[in-house]
Amino acid sequence: MLNQVIGLDHVVVVAHDLDAAAAGWRDLGFTVSPRGTHSAHMGTGNYTIMLGDDYLELLGVLTDTPHNAPTRAYLAQREGIERAAFTARDAAAGVAELQARGIAGTGPVDFGRPVTLPDGTETMARFSTFNWPIEERPGDMRIFACQHHTRGAVWIPQLQQHANTATGIARVELLSRDPLAAARHMGRLIDREPQAQPDGAWCVPSGSSRADFVFLSRPVLAARYPGVAVDGLPDEGAAALVLRVADSARAREALARVPVFACGDKWLVPASHANGLMLVLVPA
Repeated sequence: MLNQVIGLDHVVVVAHDLDAAAAGWRDLGFTVSPRGTHSAHMGTGNYTIMLGDDYLELLGVLTDTPHNAPTRAYLAQREGIERAAFTARDAAAGVAELQARGIAGTGPVDFGRPVTLPDGTETMARFSTFNWPIEERPGDMRIFACQHHTRGAVWIPQLQQHANTATGIARVELLSRDPLAAARHMGRLIDREPQAQPDGAWCVPSGSSRADFVFLSRPVLAARYPGVAVDGLPDEGAAALVLRVADSARAREALARVPVFACGDKWLVPASHANGLMLVLVPA
């Protein structure tokens, strides 16, 4: 196991229209943070959806910069989860750990964004990140790690309360033409062993009690969510974001403005209403 990586920290959902994306996720019953603007070299802005130990980041490009060229290339193809971030204990030590294992990690990169607190005061959220090589994209998803220097400016209690009662990320489900190969790829990058699932999917735990990455074929995804169209999803890439909710009945009430499918004990919102992702809400 990697000593400097704890587990999934957040997923980065990229959108063409950042403000419209935030409005759409509010319609899904989420409390969305005020809009943030990253350091100038990044050229991006974001909204966050804070959960328990993890969160969702809605991200858009505000100004073209060399740093956000990969994000712009992704958006030229589709919206969705472009990246997943792990929690880093120490970003500098983390990149050194990757390099010692023969993985050409880069960083750390230090940056921040201003945050308006609930009482109206301003503070700064500060981070240090390091990256796995850009060509290493298991399931066509980039990965990086994030060290939080100011957790109190990010995990704000008022932003962790959601009408749909979401509490955390259970798993990220990624379509792949070769799920086992993609799972092995992810496992090699984070030093985790893929685990076979009964339906033919392959699971790679992210670490600790954090979310899993599940790699699966299109027929397996369709069998998991019968009656839900999956043909518009990418051949390779994140397809479903599965979140835990504390109260399924309240979750369904919060989804009154969007199409919803019942799949056993799960509620599913189609990708057309969640920036290219199927959103799946499951009982905690």
